[in-house]
Amino acid sequence: MATITSPSPRSRWWILAVLALSVLVIGLDGTVLNVALPTLSADLDAGTDELQWILDSYIVVFAVALLPAGLLGDRYGRKRWLLTGLLLFGAASLAAAYADGVGQLVAARAVMGLGAALIMPLTMSVLPVVFERSEQARAIALWTVAVALGLPLGPVLGGYLLDHFHWGAIFLINVPIVLVAVIAAVVLLPESRDPSAQRVDVIGALLSVAGLGAFVYGVILAPADGWGTALPWILGGLAVLVAFVAWLARTAYPLLDLKLFADRNFVWGSLASTVSSFAMMGVLFVVPQYFAAALGYDALGVGVRLLPMIAGLIAGARLGTRSAARFGARVIVPAGLAVAALGLALGAGTATGDSYGWAALWLTVLGAGLGLSMPTAMDAILASLPEGKSGVGSGAVQAMRQVGGALGVAALGSVLSAVYTARLDTSELPGQVASAAQDSVLAAIRVPGLAADAVGAFISGMSAVLAVSAALVLAGAVLSAVFLPSRVADAADSDAESAHAGHDVSPARSA
Repeated sequence: MATITSPSPRSRWWILAVLALSVLVIGLDGTVLNVALPTLSADLDAGTDELQWILDSYIVVFAVALLPAGLLGDRYGRKRWLLTGLLLFGAASLAAAYADGVGQLVAARAVMGLGAALIMPLTMSVLPVVFERSEQARAIALWTVAVALGLPLGPVLGGYLLDHFHWGAIFLINVPIVLVAVIAAVVLLPESRDPSAQRVDVIGALLSVAGLGAFVYGVILAPADGWGTALPWILGGLAVLVAFVAWLARTAYPLLDLKLFADRNFVWGSLASTVSSFAMMGVLFVVPQYFAAALGYDALGVGVRLLPMIAGLIAGARLGTRSAARFGARVIVPAGLAVAALGLALGAGTATGDSYGWAALWLTVLGAGLGLSMPTAMDAILASLPEGKSGVGSGAVQAMRQVGGALGVAALGSVLSAVYTARLDTSELPGQVASAAQDSVLAAIRVPGLAADAVGAFISGMSAVLAVSAALVLAGAVLSAVFLPSRVADAADSDAESAHAGHDVSPARSA
């Protein structure tokens, strides 16, 4: 029987700082590259398809590696594999910074995606090992804020660095953050694993990677190449995922225990989290373009003006953490999603000529709703996970969130494109100019006499995107209110004895 040596109360919060720093680089990398695409196109002579692969190589590898990454942590040690992920991410960032061709940059970005896939679920799975059940809600709220904080900071830092340094600087900023996180993790983080963890399900891992990979790739193809090209990939991916589920049901050592999906906390908490990711990534796809095209802000200005959403998220997370223990997930999660839906609905009412103040208002409301719902949903999920399976369970949740985010960009990007092109009249323009204007509002506003119509058409498309997002999030609120348990399950209390018997957690100094 293994003995747990729990970190001291002070050490626990230092450990959370390490975990927050680890996931901050992932949030940063999720958006920092977007502002650099024009520069990369010029400096590396990269076409549209090559730029897409620079972005998507990271997303595809990140999504497909999450499930196996969680299992590796459960079986072989979460600290060990978290450090591996950080080192991979840092080394690949360094390689990306000095890449002298598209192929090198795509390869480096793919390795960064693998590192991120190790970092994300393993930081989350460490939380229930390190923190007492009474502290987990607050810890998860701070972890969620750290993830979200990187999203608007990416364009802010990216815009500044691109204005003053070589484009490789947007990747170099990861290196010192990773080094600090690695040193702090070595010193502070206790090792944890499930000593009774099953052998690695190689067939299940291959099926999950193939199925998720094809599905996410198809979703990514949809906005650029159309659903006709994307649909075979999506359907093929779904078919492989069906085979994956069938394999899980019959094998003695499944990669993912299907019994998790019998727990309402896990299922409906995951749904709430995935819906939130869908909406947030959709917003981050359309709003920066709105700020640039309609309000005239540069890359740095765009990033700064996304900060109200983070301010709302921080405030919502603080309130949600305090309220969840009293009212339960069944109240707080739907309430947060309803507030987020309200923010999205307000954004859908944006009109031509509205000032930034209106956008700041609805972004703050949206952030507050996400802050209320997401940490409480994640707490419900972690409470449902057997502690020995926290890595692979966290990987499953993060995979669903990543797929939800990719779906958000693809589906909502298609909505934006359909409305924008339908509303924009380019019949009087030469063919090449008309095509460029229909592809991008940023190109359209540079065409003499077309700027006002292009901005109006884009705002119509953005309103449609936000309205669809609001409806989806509101549906998530209703489903959460109906199906989430009244209280977050006290899994940690009921499994306390098995946790002490089934985990090997050594003190940081001996790890």
